[in-house]
Parts: sequence; structure tokens; C-alpha cells
Amino acid sequence: MAYQAGGQRSAPRPVPDSPEAQAYFQDYAAYLEAVPFPSVVLDHRWDVVLANTAFETLFRDVSPHPTALPGDNFLRFVLFHPDASAVLGDHESSWCLPMLACFAAAVERHGHDAGLQAIRREIAQDPIMEAAYRQGLPHWIRAVGEGAVEHDGAVRPLHHPDPRRGATECRIVGDTPRTLQDMGYTRLTMVLREPRPASAPRRPRAPRRGAGHLSVVPAPRA
Repeated sequence: MAYQAGGQRSAPRPVPDSPEAQAYFQDYAAYLEAVPFPSVVLDHRWDVVLANTAFETLFRDVSPHPTALPGDNFLRFVLFHPDASAVLGDHESSWCLPMLACFAAAVERHGHDAGLQAIRREIAQDPIMEAAYRQGLPHWIRAVGEGAVEHDGAVRPLHHPDPRRGATECRIVGDTPRTLQDMGYTRLTMVLREPRPASAPRRPRAPRRGAGHLSVVPAPRA
């Protein structure tokens, strides 16, 4: 299902053109829509191939952005969208740094990929993001261990727009079938947990900022 926000609709992602693959994608889209939790299929650039209604609902209040809508490219959303921290709790340590680590690994595997190189240039254009990528990220991985980089099984905080959920958590489940793996795709599902007790204070929403918002390294001195 295509993601839509602020009147901007993502372009359809290319899928294998064989009739069998197209039929599989149609059926898999119907299967994905039946999943009650936010679920998304991504390619190796984190371009969104399929996403269900629960995924759209999670990000329904996200403002328009020319390059970083969550239904277009999830990595760009996490790193560059000013609304990301309003949905993704503990944005820097729970989402940004693990995604940067996965991005670094993807660059090693697909170093000449034009899409990944475009994201790499965008990171390089921001001094704080670039410092986090080059110096802060290796330090963070040494501090928390390689296991913290893995998405599958990680429990991460969220701010769900539905007030019945509010400040909650999700467990990231990587459940990619072999057919999607063979096509180069990955599926991630955010299994929502029960809302936190009402007596627990809600984490305040972080102010909207530009791309240079990481604090894993100090801002460069003037």
C-alpha cells in the first residue's frame, strides 16, 4: 500500500516484472494489510516497497518533506525528518545510531550504489551528523556492543498518535520470507506493546530540529 502524507504520494517502487513475482507481491500486500502492527518491506536502500495501514497510522501526523517521508525511505526519515523524534522515542540512541550502523554496513556491501551514495553525501553535508558517523558511531558500538545494532528483537520506544496508546514501546521483528529475501527485500514489523501505566509521566516531545541534531559528539566550535 502506498504511503500518503501531506498530499505527497510516494512513487511505486520497482518490483520484479515476472507474472509470478507480481502475483506474489499482490498477495503479500493483502497479507501485510491484515497484520495489526506497523509493518513495512524495504529494499537495501531502505526505500519502502510495501507498507500496511498500521504503518501509515503510526506516522499519520508527520509533516510533508521533500526527501524524508517515512513511506518513501525509512532511513532518510529517521536521520533527516524534523518530526522523527516526535514519533520515535529516544530518537538518537534507539533509532538514529542503530540505523547509522546498519547504513555503514550497507555502504560496505553496496559501496557503488547511487542511492546509498546520495544518503552518504547528505550525511557529509551536516558537520554534526558527519562527526557522529565517523567518530561517534564507532565509539557508541564499542560502548553498547554489536548486539545493539541488530534490529530484530530490539525493544524501542514510540509515541503513537492514538491517545489510547500514547507513549509505548515496540519490539522490532525481522520476519522476511525467503521469496522476499531472494528479491533483495527485508520486512520489519513493530509489535506494539501495551501502553505504559497512566501514572508514568509521558516523555515530552522533542523540539523539531534540522538534520544536525545528534548529540553523540559535541557540536564543532566556532
